[in-house]
Amino acid sequence: MQLQLRSLRQTRQGGAARVQPCTHSVRPVQFARRPQFSTDIKASATPTAPAGSKTVQPEKDVPGMSSFLDSLKWDKNNLVAVIVQHIDTGEVMMQAFADRAAISETLQTGLATFYSRSRGGRWCKGETSGHFINVFNVFTDCDRDSIIYLSDPIGPACHTGARTCWFKEVELQGQEGAAVSHAGAHDDGGDHVPRTTLLTLERTIAQRREAMKLPSDGSKPSWTARLLGNPELLCKKIREEAGELCQTLEADEGRERAASEMADLLYHAMVLCNLQGVAMEDVLRVLRKRFTQSGIEEKAARPPKAAE
Repeated sequence: MQLQLRSLRQTRQGGAARVQPCTHSVRPVQFARRPQFSTDIKASATPTAPAGSKTVQPEKDVPGMSSFLDSLKWDKNNLVAVIVQHIDTGEVMMQAFADRAAISETLQTGLATFYSRSRGGRWCKGETSGHFINVFNVFTDCDRDSIIYLSDPIGPACHTGARTCWFKEVELQGQEGAAVSHAGAHDDGGDHVPRTTLLTLERTIAQRREAMKLPSDGSKPSWTARLLGNPELLCKKIREEAGELCQTLEADEGRERAASEMADLLYHAMVLCNLQGVAMEDVLRVLRKRFTQSGIEEKAARPPKAAE
């Protein structure tokens, strides 16, 4: 079956002070290779709020820290831009600034720490709201003047309460006499949030399910709605699509055919996940946790299935 699905969205018309150490803790940071702070840090593996205290060592006492920080290209206020990206979904969550002490603290604690220009000092995200951001990896760009904190946020990243700080979309609508539209709000359900292809598909499926609760207008239901309303048909299609994907290998049907069948299987599996209340973020988190575990060991550790 060739997947054909359009989202509902597509069908509409038209001078820094030195910061103080964070007083919260996560699991000890394990660096895969010292002193390459720009690419590898390991922090808390689960999104749980920090507790207790952790001593942040002075920059000079951490091997390689000063040389790494010296290598960054600081602006006139001795700051660099920091982007927080979700480690599982790829979402861009927020943007802020950091000075030397903030980056040093982040690398040592695994908690996203910044320099607040409005407060004029250190800002460990979550100390007030409880919405801490666990940082797993830190990356620099080619010019070394901006940073990515690859992270797993605890709760909303935006001070407005939105999941991400980006929720307003700019478009040029119409042909002749086109006008710029700037729409979106932090509480609008995320219609204008930038999403990856996978998350856009997930949202489209969720919208189809919500539309099923509305009175019928007499039009033919979408394929997604049919699947959502008929679990037996859905499971049948998943098994069928899995077989067709295997057939691409067995019959040497080529890369394009394999990609097409994988897209079909993924779509139908995501419809099933919607019915089960399973978000793609949950699936991706499970996959991430398996990176450091043998597949054989993981399967052996699974509880036995109940006898039929």
